[in-house]
Amino acid sequence: MSPASTAATSTAHAAVNDEADSGTETTSDITVVPSLHEFVAELQSDFPERVRHVETLGARPARFGELDRPFPSEVADRLGVDRLWSHQAEAMNLIRNGVPTVLATGTASGKTLCYAAPIAEAVGAPLAPATALCIYPTKALAQDQLRAITAHKFAALTAATFDGDCSTEERSWVRNNANVVLTNPEMLHHSILANHRRWADFFHQLSYVVIDELHVFRGVFGSHVAQVIRRLRRLCNHYGSDPVFVFCSATIGEPERLATALCGEPVTAVTTDGSPKGERLFVLWNPAVTDPETNTRSSARSDSASLTAELVTHGYRSITFCRSRRITEVIAADVRDRLPEADRELVRSYRGGYLPAERRDLEAEFFSGSLRAMVTTSALELGVDVGGLDACVINGFPGTVASLWQQAGRAGRTSGTSLTTLVAGDDQLDQWMMNHPRELFTRAPEPAVANPHNPEIRDPHLVCAAFELPLTHDDQQWWGDGLDDGIRNLVQADRVAVRDRRGEPAAVWAGGSWPAAGIGLRSSSSATIQIETTTGELVGTVDESGAYAQVHTGARYLHQGRGFVVDTLDLERRRAVVVPDDADEYTQAKSETAIRILEVDDQTSVGSARLGVGAVEVTQQVTGYQRRNSLTRELIANVDLDLPATHLMTRGFWYVIEPAILEAARVDDKAGPGALHAAEHAGIGILPLFALCDRWDVGGVSTMWLTETSAPTIVIYDAFPGGAGVAELGFAAADRHLAATLQVIEGCGCEDGCPSCVQSPKCGNLNEPLDKAAAIRLLHTILGG
Repeated sequence: MSPASTAATSTAHAAVNDEADSGTETTSDITVVPSLHEFVAELQSDFPERVRHVETLGARPARFGELDRPFPSEVADRLGVDRLWSHQAEAMNLIRNGVPTVLATGTASGKTLCYAAPIAEAVGAPLAPATALCIYPTKALAQDQLRAITAHKFAALTAATFDGDCSTEERSWVRNNANVVLTNPEMLHHSILANHRRWADFFHQLSYVVIDELHVFRGVFGSHVAQVIRRLRRLCNHYGSDPVFVFCSATIGEPERLATALCGEPVTAVTTDGSPKGERLFVLWNPAVTDPETNTRSSARSDSASLTAELVTHGYRSITFCRSRRITEVIAADVRDRLPEADRELVRSYRGGYLPAERRDLEAEFFSGSLRAMVTTSALELGVDVGGLDACVINGFPGTVASLWQQAGRAGRTSGTSLTTLVAGDDQLDQWMMNHPRELFTRAPEPAVANPHNPEIRDPHLVCAAFELPLTHDDQQWWGDGLDDGIRNLVQADRVAVRDRRGEPAAVWAGGSWPAAGIGLRSSSSATIQIETTTGELVGTVDESGAYAQVHTGARYLHQGRGFVVDTLDLERRRAVVVPDDADEYTQAKSETAIRILEVDDQTSVGSARLGVGAVEVTQQVTGYQRRNSLTRELIANVDLDLPATHLMTRGFWYVIEPAILEAARVDDKAGPGALHAAEHAGIGILPLFALCDRWDVGGVSTMWLTETSAPTIVIYDAFPGGAGVAELGFAAADRHLAATLQVIEGCGCEDGCPSCVQSPKCGNLNEPLDKAAAIRLLHTILGG
């Protein structure tokens, strides 16, 4: 096999089935691969310098559990299993006893049945039949779970999806007939809660609320959903119900913490997985070093494309995950180029920003098996059972251990052998994992957080709540002390008005249109920018908050393999006009950033550095961009831009380093900015080891003098208004975080700093200045080495 030209050198192979491990003879001129073990052995033989580690995760037998009390026969006879796995029995016992529960176990561990059976029992109760609401992060997942739930043919259960694809007639039918409604947070927010009176009977009987794929509901999205759930609980209380909340999640750290933040009441976790697992092969693949002095490696994109094409050629069905929309398009095109022309249509790309009809068509093709490979962003990471996948290629560590296992779990969802290959990128976290392979397979999953107290997110939802029902002092049970602050802010902004209601003050909605329409749940920005061609064709969308950096005039944009360049950005009309452009290049924005500490909430020390956490203000201005060759990364041109500054009020944590520490580390005024900047980049890159976040969820600033600390300071902040909770996790893990930061810099083999240690792909200063050696001395001094 050859990463340089798979199509030219590979032998075609037929697909491998579970029984093939015993060896299969050739029956025609097509060679049959006996097992994935041989495929991995071939990789090890051909590319020993790239196969960094191979882990074999052995098959695991099932463990079983017992129910506290049996289900009624009309439910028990439809479960489709003779015995329940231990985690299923444990979860069902809690749920049926009215205990809010989060189930965090691996993929294909039967989580759906854990809530489907109690729901079927409740909706079939003879005296007081119940209803249930199931919330999924995507419409595709809701449709998939509808099939899973209805497959049991529970007698009294009438389930239906309620989403934006439903016609007016279908929505009426669901409201009037379904006792189990499957929806997504947007539909709950925009339609169901806003029209709650039409759902009065459903809410009155509501016994269970299921929130699936809990790990997705973190950060800004989770903070929004936490507000939507508070509004839901408030309306349930109004209609006389108090539903039990059930959460399902991939394996994450402290799942009960995130679940509690979302629903506002204590949640009990079930985390011991009793399901059986087939054998899994896991390859850690590190692209070859091409320049030892700079530690430059061959392209992870090229290697990922080569491996994917090799899997297609061998007949395996596979999925390849990428960390960005642009890389998804680049790798999908590269895979197709490596295949014979007749096989190129077996490979497609999938990502956010595609139009709904495009996504549905792609999903149908992939789930049916007519595609051999899909190259995707995390959009297909969720628990949709695509079935029959042999292998998974992950282009770059996805940022968290939880996401890594979630993506790997898309393959091998049966008892057969499966293969996952992690192709390392050249940033800090990827190379840290390559150098510490045991950490990857033994490290506890990271915790995830949402911030239900973020006023930037809370206050708009209080407007929605006032639209649904007047807000009174009784609503402190849902929003706590933040209710008064929120109402005060909204009254001053003329969003709500205080009126006398039955002798008590009540806040009522004071607007002229439905307030939910102006709130997007997936971003901190309430608006999106439409990306259109000069003829008005909609190409995609981008959040308004990221428009200056992503779709400024001259920016390159990829969609479905087509290249575009932004002709104009019109923020007033919320659109970026693009024209076709096939130049083999990409753009990177340059910006200037300043920071102020507004409030200190807590302080401690890490080694000889002071540590703080609190509110910060970030001022950023995009001043230009670079054009670079996509293959060689060579600089083509620097271009200036004249754009206004943006202001972000958020949360951050910071390391204060006294001048005496710099002196002890032999870091003078000339080396100081580069040392701090290098430590900041490495610290951001390694932070996802300690918090379920992506490096793009946080930003950083380092300075030799910060007014509020009167000392050299490194600040790492949440990249969302009001914060998403990541700063608090970083503050709590600061001692481990700083030690890992030193480890990733010191363990890199480059001379002066590279993307694997101190360079950042999103640095607004284009990675200048950086001083790797000075950063190592400084961190050693802080930590007492």
